[in-house]
Amino acid sequence: MYYIVETDKPFDQVLTDLEAAVTQHGFGVLHVHNIGQTLRNKGEDFKEQCHVFEVCNPHQAAKVLSSDMRLNMALPCRISVYTDQGKAYIGLIKPEPMLLSLSDDDDLKVVASEVQQKIIQMVDDAC
Repeated sequence: MYYIVETDKPFDQVLTDLEAAVTQHGFGVLHVHNIGQTLRNKGEDFKEQCHVFEVCNPHQAAKVLSSDMRLNMALPCRISVYTDQGKAYIGLIKPEPMLLSLSDDDDLKVVASEVQQKIIQMVDDAC
């Protein structure tokens, strides 16, 4: 269900490279949540870094929502760049099994597969 890749790149470089890969593959970055900083700002002694990118391709999102409007709760796709014990990772929950667990629409299978392939390629390109 997860796709996670360890990278040797510096954390900030991964952030830059992921944003470039998202754009290169026809998606846009809607927002980046700096979860680690948010936790620290709330007084938590959180040592790791964690940025969550919300990414979307409007054409694919429209297909998903046309298939089943309830799936708006599963959008946009999220890609995380995070550290764990000093190592940097890029990961995501695979869209295909997630969406197919929420709907059995045949058209959705094609869209979910296309989106998953693109997002995995973004992660691989950013590594």
